Parts: sequence; structure tokens; C-alpha cells
Amino acid sequence: MNRAQQFWNDFCAANHKEGIKYKDAFQFGASADWLADLVVEGKKTATTSGFVFYELVKEAIPQAGEYYIVLDGQEEPVAVIQIQSVEVVPMNEVKEEFALAEGEGDYRFWWDAQEKFFTELLKEYDIEFSPNMLVVCERFKKVYPK
Repeated sequence: MNRAQQFWNDFCAANHKEGIKYKDAFQFGASADWLADLVVEGKKTATTSGFVFYELVKEAIPQAGEYYIVLDGQEEPVAVIQIQSVEVVPMNEVKEEFALAEGEGDYRFWWDAQEKFFTELLKEYDIEFSPNMLVVCERFKKVYPK
């Protein structure tokens, strides 16, 4: 059994959630350790991803109620989160309040970090960044460890 599965089993046992499954185990962005720490500390309660990437890999966007395991930079599980809400909007319409919920800094920091991150990823598909590109805005809560 891998570490993520054991972490999930521990969460299920501690919370009487046996029989349910998690959707995926993943690392946040380019600074996985820092972002994972923000989740563990409860400072990061939202995330933004590019809608186009879900289309390119033919994957459904996350849905409210789903559980995910957050991994650190060494791919070790550090938290279980549950999606609270999902909204698809143009990036230039993301509200400051949402950007701040990502826990990484002020709105300008959020915008610059997203633009840099998306610009690099989009290059792999020969797509240019656009300020009105659709993004998936997810709110989540850390449900484990408490």
C-alpha cells in the first residue's frame, strides 16, 4: 500500500468515513512544499487552475464534495481537503477576496504568480496566455489532520 492510500485510510478511520474514495493525490503548483504548508496551517483555502488543461487531457473539473490528498514536494501526503465550491470564470474576473483565500500574498502577487505559471504551462501546448482565459476557482477546507 502506498503512503497516500495509508494516509487516506487513517483519515477514514479517524472520521468514520470508511467506504468512500478520494479523487486524487497531488502537489500544488511550482512551490509544492510552501503551498502544502499553507494548506496544513489553514492559510490556503482556495486554488486556481486553467480550464484549458482539463479540456486538453479530457478530464472533468473538480466537483464540490470530492476529497483530495495534498502532497508535499517529496510526494508525501500532508493533508486531506474537501472541495466546497467550484466556479469557472475568466481570470481577469477573479475577485480579490478569492485570490487572498489562496493564502500566498496580495492580489498583485496572486495575479503575477498565476500569469507566470500559466504562461509557462501553456507554452507546452503552443497556446498564449490571455488575461481572460477561463480558470477553475476551487474553494476547499482541510479536513485532515485536524
